[in-house]
Amino acid sequence: MEKSEKIERYYAEEHPFKPHIAILREIALKLNLEETYKWNFPTYMVNGKNVLAICKFNQHCGIWFFNGVFLSDSEKVLENAQEGKTQAMRHWKFKATDEINIKKVSAYMTEAIGNEQKGIKLAPKKKAPVTVVLPKELKEVFRQDKNFKKAFTTLSDYQQREYGEYIATAKQEKTKRSRLEKIIPMIMAGKGLNDKYK
Repeated sequence: MEKSEKIERYYAEEHPFKPHIAILREIALKLNLEETYKWNFPTYMVNGKNVLAICKFNQHCGIWFFNGVFLSDSEKVLENAQEGKTQAMRHWKFKATDEINIKKVSAYMTEAIGNEQKGIKLAPKKKAPVTVVLPKELKEVFRQDKNFKKAFTTLSDYQQREYGEYIATAKQEKTKRSRLEKIIPMIMAGKGLNDKYK
């Protein structure tokens, strides 16, 4: 199904918030936003960049502002879309059509468009480097076999940490040795400990 068909179906579908989202769509289109369909929602863009999406749920409908964290929010209506997970996205919820003030909604959308055109973005947070603690058993194999050490260092930090923990968590020396024997060919083949489950 074409994106345009999905959009039309989304707005035509019988839903308690059908009139509400029709109003929001009309405002967005008057602001010359490009209309597309992403993540199961009509999404509105400027210069190919996501600005907002219009969404409907069981208890409310609303607007997702992809970089809403930068909106001035003079009406104090924006909520973090997913507290603790979402950094930039903000959500404006509506439960009744009379809550949709066309002038105010238009002002928020216009500000969001302006921010996108200025390139205002939230810089991604740099992940803290992964600390890989290597057990003495692995270090001993490195000392004996330089090729094994080289193969291990080509693995991602995450894979290295998994292998290190796998050996370190074995309580008995016998278990550590058997685990080491098991993982050496995997490491030499460039595989992670749990790759077969991915």
